[in-house]
Amino acid sequence: MKAVLALIVIYIGTFFVAIQGSSQNSAQAAQNPAARQAAAATKPMDPVKEADIRALMELVGARDLVQDSLTTSSEQYREKLLSTVPNNEKGQAFINAFITSYENKYDADQVTEQLVTIYDKHYSDEEIKGLLQFYGSPLGQKVAAEMPKINRETQAASRTASGKAAREALAMVKEQNPEVGQNARLGNGPGNGQRRWQPRSAETSQATPADAPPQP
Repeated sequence: MKAVLALIVIYIGTFFVAIQGSSQNSAQAAQNPAARQAAAATKPMDPVKEADIRALMELVGARDLVQDSLTTSSEQYREKLLSTVPNNEKGQAFINAFITSYENKYDADQVTEQLVTIYDKHYSDEEIKGLLQFYGSPLGQKVAAEMPKINRETQAASRTASGKAAREALAMVKEQNPEVGQNARLGNGPGNGQRRWQPRSAETSQATPADAPPQP
């Protein structure tokens, strides 16, 4: 996990800092990210900058963003497994066991701690201070609060558009190449109408073996 949500929030913060006008040194540093990153890698982090970064992480809710990304990835793994395990209670129990184990093994605190180094590598002292000023404002606090919601809605819209485009593209190429693609299928990935697990009635369970593969 690369803490994408947290970096998106920081990116937006940088945009507001830029339009408000930063110092000439900050502008030069932004234009030479490779040189800045190389310098950061060869010297220990400045204690004052580290303290500012940790304060910034508190303002943007970095720990919550990392946890939110874990929840999102858990649901994505659940969707993938839904199309590959038996469509019954045993299959659901297997998925639940995986999700529980995955979330227990995922160290959100460690990822959050790594963000300190990531921010230090990508932002100068003055940029961090500018971000602190922005996220300390009412607008900055709203950006931090709304970004996870916006990201989830964006991902959902993207999955829907992706599934629609994939289905239409497959239908077109199958029509153009019927001898090759007549048996082609996209599977039950996100956006392609994957099945949802539902408990079966006793009658249905008796009619279908517990270890039967999922029906198409």
